[in-house]
Amino acid sequence: MRLATAEDMRAYGVRLAGQLRAGDLLVLSGALGAGKTTLVQGIAEGLKVRGPITSPTFVIARVHPSLRQGPPLVHADAYRLGGDLEVDDLDLDASLEESVTVVEWGEGLVEGLAEDRLEIHIDREAGEEVRIVTLRGVGPRWADTPSEPLED
Repeated sequence: MRLATAEDMRAYGVRLAGQLRAGDLLVLSGALGAGKTTLVQGIAEGLKVRGPITSPTFVIARVHPSLRQGPPLVHADAYRLGGDLEVDDLDLDASLEESVTVVEWGEGLVEGLAEDRLEIHIDREAGEEVRIVTLRGVGPRWADTPSEPLED
């Protein structure tokens, strides 16, 4: 799917949030500046969690409590992590069942946290602001996930 602006990316995140529930793991990948954090901002808006949503690169992980009795959002950034042991130190699995967990730069590091996960890859078109978002559902929870936008 092609998203032309940052606002389109946020709006897509809001729509995606409507499909999420406690226990969901999302693994985001893409180059620097691809729009991963912008997507998470939309997911947070859709989940109605306390913000602000900023890149957790130096904090590594943040928990955003729900403002409406929904699941909290755990937003993590694995960019600076050196491997599986450092991922284990984050204890993401401790809150996985009751939270929606989104991990930026998690590809190759966090797949073992859950049998079911949604992998989202974001590419930028050369010289353009357009982003190309590809979804890949893993496990029974996401078996019917289309690579196209999820509808409301």
